[in-house]
Amino acid sequence: MNATLAAPSRLWGFDQALVWVTLALLAWGLVMVYSASIAMPDNPKFARYAHTHFLTRHFFSLVVAVVAGLMAFQIPISTWEKMAPWLFVASLVLLMAVLIPFIGKGVNGARRWISLGVMNFQPSELAKFAMLLYAADYMVRKMDVKEKFFKAVVPMGVAVAVVGLLLLAEPDMGAFMVIAVIAMGILFLGGVNARMFFVIAAILVVAFGLMIALSEWRRERIFAYLNPWDEKHALGKGYQLSHSLIAIGRGEIFGVGLGGSVEKLHWLPEAHTDFLLAVIGEEFGLIGVLSVIGLFLWMTRRIMHIGRQAIALDRVFAGLVAQGVGIWMGFQAFINMGVNLGALPTKGLTLPLMSYGGSAILINLVALAVVLRIDFESRQLMHGGRL
Repeated sequence: MNATLAAPSRLWGFDQALVWVTLALLAWGLVMVYSASIAMPDNPKFARYAHTHFLTRHFFSLVVAVVAGLMAFQIPISTWEKMAPWLFVASLVLLMAVLIPFIGKGVNGARRWISLGVMNFQPSELAKFAMLLYAADYMVRKMDVKEKFFKAVVPMGVAVAVVGLLLLAEPDMGAFMVIAVIAMGILFLGGVNARMFFVIAAILVVAFGLMIALSEWRRERIFAYLNPWDEKHALGKGYQLSHSLIAIGRGEIFGVGLGGSVEKLHWLPEAHTDFLLAVIGEEFGLIGVLSVIGLFLWMTRRIMHIGRQAIALDRVFAGLVAQGVGIWMGFQAFINMGVNLGALPTKGLTLPLMSYGGSAILINLVALAVVLRIDFESRQLMHGGRL
């Protein structure tokens, strides 16, 4: 009898449906990265690259990320909890290192990468994961003072502000927005007083408003978003958005077919990274876009459920981490889709699991592996096992 019960526990030891949805997004992303980048070597800027250059690099990133994810799954959540402060400190060191000449690599005026030879690493991606773990660990440690603003919230606010200043120095406002939302989400789910939460939210809204108001090029992006078809914007800050909308418009309901996109032929910049959804919209139409939205909605909902289940088992740190990952994936996907569809101003955020980008895929899969580990440990407890 015991052997019969043990077998399903081993067989269904983690959320297989979440794994399959993740694999579906990764596989579709790989195909779309190839489709969106296949014509890039025809551009003199990329003339030395083979037509499979970005496909090969993306596939290599996927292999590295899957191996890293499998390794992360082996680490108990209690170990992640102990590592949380140190990982946060390491992410701060890397965010500072990227600003140092000859260490940080600059692209298009932004210094966001550290070259590792075989791939470029983006410390801001690690910072999202590190902030998530640190915020969850912080809330567990501050449970007894979560009603007191200065003792519960101010230290966390300082941590977010330090990360934000380092990210704005790159500059990378998109990553700062994601990190701020992750921290806010975990504070809210951790039970911080509602009045405190709304005060913090108001401060963040004012801060982001000032960042936009005091930066000429950020203001231009907002104006371009409001009217991308204006002659002044169509060839400037609104160029990407206008061509993204053209791509999605060409796709109509069922799309022009895989590989049939015209906008990816040097019209739409960053088609394989930030604007991958526009190519999906052109080649797979409204059906393709709704399918991507549906997959991300289901994945986010499932991750949040795993978090709630962990909290119900009195595993508060694990639950907050899982829900933090859900907020991260859901919010970043929402922002990227909103930008591609013209519902939000242009921001340099990739589509999780799908867009080209080695460090983003790597950290995304490590975070999802931690969620699967949380689910695995919760199932062990529910089957009467011990952690």
